[in-house]
Amino acid sequence: MEFRASHILVKDQRKAEELYERAKKGESFQSLAHQYSTCPSKEKGGDLGWFGEGQMVPPFENAVRKMGTGSISRPVRTQFGWHIIKKTGARG
Repeated sequence: MEFRASHILVKDQRKAEELYERAKKGESFQSLAHQYSTCPSKEKGGDLGWFGEGQMVPPFENAVRKMGTGSISRPVRTQFGWHIIKKTGARG
């Protein structure tokens, strides 16, 4: 199975919660990623492209696996910080 997702990565849980709420209320996920994410993917609106199982850290992958396509996750903590994830596809 492969997944496609975008994310916003921040260091602070409070900021992650705020950005999650803004995205859920309809603000552009891409714009929020571009403005706030600390990941280089912010230049692509947070898009991480397609990835297979085992390519992402377990908390991130587990969250994406459970999500429906088009949905946005509550903040997910990994060793890199706090992620707000938008699942944009699944195949295989």
